[in-house]
Amino acid sequence: MNTMKNIAVAALGILALASCNKSNVAEGSRFITVEARIGDMTKATYDGNKSSFEADDNLSLFAWTGDKTAISKDLVVDNVTNTLGEDGKWTPETQMLWADVDIPHYFMAVSPARKVKSFTADPFALNPSAAKYQESDLLIAINDSGLKAGDNPVQLTFEHAMAKLNVNLKFRNQWTEGNPPATPVTEAKVDTLEVIARTGATIDYIHKTISATGPDAVVGMNRVANASWTTLMVPQEGVRIVTIKLKGNDEWLGGNGTYKFTHSADIPLQSGKITTVNLIVGRDQITLDKDGITITDWAAGEVINNGEAQIPELI
Repeated sequence: MNTMKNIAVAALGILALASCNKSNVAEGSRFITVEARIGDMTKATYDGNKSSFEADDNLSLFAWTGDKTAISKDLVVDNVTNTLGEDGKWTPETQMLWADVDIPHYFMAVSPARKVKSFTADPFALNPSAAKYQESDLLIAINDSGLKAGDNPVQLTFEHAMAKLNVNLKFRNQWTEGNPPATPVTEAKVDTLEVIARTGATIDYIHKTISATGPDAVVGMNRVANASWTTLMVPQEGVRIVTIKLKGNDEWLGGNGTYKFTHSADIPLQSGKITTVNLIVGRDQITLDKDGITITDWAAGEVINNGEAQIPELI
């Protein structure tokens, strides 16, 4: 009798311990944490490229259950900002909890953190200026593998939503210093570079697609060096014109003026790609260099060669 009683008590103890362990596992797994990286590409910077996130960078996180192909309105995590600390860990502004430790969850994140108005047609306005470069380098990550609490931390791999356009200039030897010139120079002084393009867009996050919106506008490029310019661009078709304005040159020979290069086809602008246009600027024409237009991945997009940039009244 005592033996049976002891067995029963031991069994209850085992059940209680198992229940306690399960509770501890659930307790330890109920908080969602993230790890994030920027794919095989690099983050945009005004004066170069960075290969990873840095301290104080942030992201907006969304999580849902059910259909992985459509972001639910009933969100498990609804636009919680996570900020990267000096210790390399992402800290959420509010705790993020799994809805159930055994139910698959799906995740979407956007960086920098932003208020998302629509998951399929979120309005976006590009500001390509040097001061807003980081804010305009929109990054999107989707993890639809169906993660459960035991899969913590959630792995997020980001991709660039915007395109990047670089323009490199070479000059014919008509620009010189002095009057008469003492030494010929092959690089005229450049004041501004501009591109005609649309700067508005709508974003479909689940499919990571960007649709350009709004009218054409003048997009001022950012100076890297006198003959090297860069800007972020909304991915789009129809961009063909680059305008170069010179200032501060010897008026006796090369002089100043506005030069326009019109490509015979659209300059390719694709999400996550860098397009580089190499131009040779002459007083009477602008041509594509031998390296033309190239397209590479973000760490590198299409090259347009031997294009002619001309003063508009001469076209």
